[in-house]
Amino acid sequence: CEDVLRYVLCANAPETKDNDFTWKDFQDRNNSELVNIFGNFVNRTWVLMHKLCGGKVPKLHEDVLDEKDKALIEEIQHSKVKIEKNIEEFKFRDALFEVIDLSRRGNKYMQEKEPWIVAKQLPENPLAQKSIDNCLHLCLQLTANLAIFINPFLPTTAAKMLGMMKVVDKMLDWSNAGKIKLLSVGYSLREPQLLFRKIEDAEIAAQVDKLKS
Repeated sequence: CEDVLRYVLCANAPETKDNDFTWKDFQDRNNSELVNIFGNFVNRTWVLMHKLCGGKVPKLHEDVLDEKDKALIEEIQHSKVKIEKNIEEFKFRDALFEVIDLSRRGNKYMQEKEPWIVAKQLPENPLAQKSIDNCLHLCLQLTANLAIFINPFLPTTAAKMLGMMKVVDKMLDWSNAGKIKLLSVGYSLREPQLLFRKIEDAEIAAQVDKLKS
């Protein structure tokens, strides 16, 4: 909950005008941005990696990279530039938006690649496994980058992600941002851990009632 509060306060930071905190906005941002976009992408990546790749980082088959794969690689690299620039200019809200937007693009990429559908072509189609490998390899590398990008804002979340990846804190060094070889091929990763949980209406109503009493 501490990281959720940090997220909401930063997302609503009064950079050019005043802003008010509301419990409804707190709930909406948690459920729609942290749970449904950021957390959903990471969880889907981990679940599919365990289901389709034996819990290990699959190989990147450069001979069959398609345009969607190449576009995602470019987006990861460009995101570092945009996030870095916003942080340097003290536009923390914009920097945070870029992080969430990158995870949103990761969700879109996975939805378009549909590795769970491609898996139905196995073992008849020998290219199917390569397509699955490339998709999940890039999604894993994107997740590693998301941990670096989110660390200045949500350090507890970044630490959870490190635990799932079984890597040390040094990976969070900003010099690693934008790289697509952060997780080694064949490396075993832990089971998925939900990064955020949905906040129910009853919980928000209880907080609002406290303010009335």
